[in-house]
Amino acid sequence: MPTTSCTPRDLPPIAPPTLKARLASALRGVALDTRPLAHPVFRRLLIGQAAAYVGTMVTGVTIPIQVYALTRSSLSVGLTGLAGFVPLVVFGLYGGAIADRFDRRTLYLASACLTWTVTLALLFQAVADLSSVPLILALVAVQAAAFAVSSAARGAIIPRIVPAPLVPAANTLYFTVGNVGQVAGPLVAGILISLPNGYSWAYGADAVLFSVLLYSALNLPSIKPTGSGLRTRGLRSVFDGLRFIAAAPVLWMSFAVDIAAMTMAMPTALFPAAAQLRFGGGVGRLYSALAIGSVVAGLFSGWIGRVRRQGRALAIAVTAWAAAIALAGTVHQLFAAAVLLAAAGAADLVSAVYRETILQTYAPDAMRGRLQGVFTVVVGGGPRLGDLRAGAMASATGLGVAWTGSALLCLVVVIVGALLVRPFWRYTVTPAQPSAPPTAPEAAHQP
Repeated sequence: MPTTSCTPRDLPPIAPPTLKARLASALRGVALDTRPLAHPVFRRLLIGQAAAYVGTMVTGVTIPIQVYALTRSSLSVGLTGLAGFVPLVVFGLYGGAIADRFDRRTLYLASACLTWTVTLALLFQAVADLSSVPLILALVAVQAAAFAVSSAARGAIIPRIVPAPLVPAANTLYFTVGNVGQVAGPLVAGILISLPNGYSWAYGADAVLFSVLLYSALNLPSIKPTGSGLRTRGLRSVFDGLRFIAAAPVLWMSFAVDIAAMTMAMPTALFPAAAQLRFGGGVGRLYSALAIGSVVAGLFSGWIGRVRRQGRALAIAVTAWAAAIALAGTVHQLFAAAVLLAAAGAADLVSAVYRETILQTYAPDAMRGRLQGVFTVVVGGGPRLGDLRAGAMASATGLGVAWTGSALLCLVVVIVGALLVRPFWRYTVTPAQPSAPPTAPEAAHQP
């Protein structure tokens, strides 16, 4: 049988990729990484949290609007942040220590039940028309304590239920669904509050949505901490976590830039006054704009996990946040303000992913609960102090200085601090250690 041979000259030419193919390849490179959804435990946790995010944001918008309606004071709105700050600090730190000693699933479920109970209490005060700001502040304080404990437990759970290389993608998914909730929550709150007995409808919606999280928490496997953290008790374990952070410039600087961003450049306490005095309404759109930007950034976040200089990326993202917030405080058109707030929200999503990822991959599992507790204090307490700062400044200096002036100060502080702390500025992520294998109960819960 005769044989034939092909020389390179005989082969048909390889067609160059079409523009459509190049665009598809580029989009795959930047699109949201959904690989963590292949892990059933993570998927259940995310679904429950997604529903709770919407309800929590409905309540988060309703509380300041109700307080402002009762008092006509931005300072009183700011006090809602102060009411939650002390319990957040105490229970964030100690809750993180508990998460390094006991089953994290049990802790997460118990704190979620407490949060749901507080929501029911907010519903009751609205239905009964008690019109009591002190009662609302007290409920905010209890809610903050429960949030601190649940956040510490949840943050320590994530690195145990997805492989280490997927931790950035898992965090991005969490922050993205959270920001979807922040988009939907204010819009739903705005609709429900406009109804007769609107506050009751808003708190009731939160109670229904949060029940989905309770169901998902019930179906989580047992996730007990590993390592020496099991032998460390009481306040000593809290101080062990603080000493670990103090010895690591990368960690404490990641916390510091977030504190600066939230305390100096968080304008949300000013939204009710700005909507009424400057924009003639639209408070829901102001709250939603930040989250819309974060959602868009999350949908095109595939590049985030490929960045190795995470300290530098975090500093740049916080700087972009402060600059966009400062500009938003200078405009008098609602649409322009919303666009700038959306840009700030996009920068915030990027910074949030890097902060969480640095913490979760830098620490051993035995320390994750305590460090996550500190993270919860910073992330949750910063905005509350920012609310207090913004409300007090607005009462003393006016809206412009409280919004733009403070954001510009944040911009300077972050740039100078990041450049001075060289280990943070030069921090380059190294290949992560493999995650701990699933425990027997975890494997049993996998369908």
